[in-house]
Amino acid sequence: MRASQLVGLATVLAATCCSATTVSRKAPQLQTLPPLREQADIVDSWTEDRKALIPGLLRKYGVDAWLMSQREYAEDTVFWALKDAVQFSARRRTTHLFLASPKNGAKSAYSWIDNTPAVWAELRKIFEEQQPRSIALNTHPEIAFASGLHAGELETIATSLGEEWADRFVLETMLPVEVVATMVPGRLPWYRRMQETAWAIIEEAFSEKVIVPGKSTPQDIEWWMREKIQSLNYTTWFQPGVNIMTEDTFPAEDSDGNRPIKYGDLIHTDFGVTALGLNTDTQHIGYVLYPGETEANVPKSLIEGLKKVNRLQDIVRENMKIGMTGNEILKASVKQMHDEGLEGKIYCHPTGEWGHSAGTVIGMTNLQDGVPVLGDLPLLKDTYYSIELFAEHFVPERNRTLKFAQEEDVYWDAETESWEWVYGRQEEYLLVRTPAEAILESSGEL
Repeated sequence: MRASQLVGLATVLAATCCSATTVSRKAPQLQTLPPLREQADIVDSWTEDRKALIPGLLRKYGVDAWLMSQREYAEDTVFWALKDAVQFSARRRTTHLFLASPKNGAKSAYSWIDNTPAVWAELRKIFEEQQPRSIALNTHPEIAFASGLHAGELETIATSLGEEWADRFVLETMLPVEVVATMVPGRLPWYRRMQETAWAIIEEAFSEKVIVPGKSTPQDIEWWMREKIQSLNYTTWFQPGVNIMTEDTFPAEDSDGNRPIKYGDLIHTDFGVTALGLNTDTQHIGYVLYPGETEANVPKSLIEGLKKVNRLQDIVRENMKIGMTGNEILKASVKQMHDEGLEGKIYCHPTGEWGHSAGTVIGMTNLQDGVPVLGDLPLLKDTYYSIELFAEHFVPERNRTLKFAQEEDVYWDAETESWEWVYGRQEEYLLVRTPAEAILESSGEL
């Protein structure tokens, strides 16, 4: 091992304590959602704030007009970021037009719900008056958030508007990506409450209130979490995942969900909640204490593994510079990880509007040298990201190397010009406790 690696490893245990980022230490509480009517008002206000940004984004990317059109149940991906809260799908043909710099007192935004040729006549009239030199359509071949225009609808638009305007169609990839990715300031307080709710559900799930060692299985806990979400009037964007950590259980879906959780097990969850048009994404780890044990009995090697992954989180956040591509951030983070004597994988993604939302990605589990297309996009400010990764650590008590996986959401803080935790990050294990008198047979490994 190089001297630089020795120095790097020596700093890992202290690095977490020295972080300037605020870390949540209070017990998380379940946050109640407001009535549905109030939720609709909240979401619509955020949508109006987002729509107000569109003309400026058109000018930023040098586009005069942006046209979106879709049929019912064949919506453009961006539709979901611009719809009213009480809209559950497009109707008939739903068409939107945005102008960068409207002339002669014209509006900057137009919408139609129509299934007749009248919409094309009105669009041609607006184009004749405004004379846009470029009309953006969402037709990217690879990026979901810039490719929402269906092939049949594109053909209809081109035919109905005519060659004069079809010749001005352009693709501006970052326009729809940035519209969806941008999180207006009003969203953060509610996003933080949602994140706190996710933490609270995880903490209850990974406790003796729910887990009975020798009886409860990972699938039992997954469905308990799903029911808990439902009881709170939240929903989710993926099935909760719970697995018992071994050297062979990554990704989590490879683990045995029917094997009872035992004393001495490390347990891991991948969990998110959905509400108010927002999605969270969190991964935490728990440890099942033997009867009568306390936090003082958690093996030091496990604590060291958690501290390593905390350090890797900081490395990635420090390298997330606005304007850099995801691949550039990945390369810099992997180099620093290795320079500090750490091993692991980095696979971070934008979140918020969608669980895996619009923007660049920083690695994937199978792509640690760079991600084609998505990894070449620049990192945008005013977005949310999931810092998702794992660090490897040898656990002598088990004579094997384990992958300590974590995932926490961050937001861009314009005042500090840095990425800050939305709610916090895990720095201590969630513990399943059993009184000494409640002894059950167990063959746990630690």
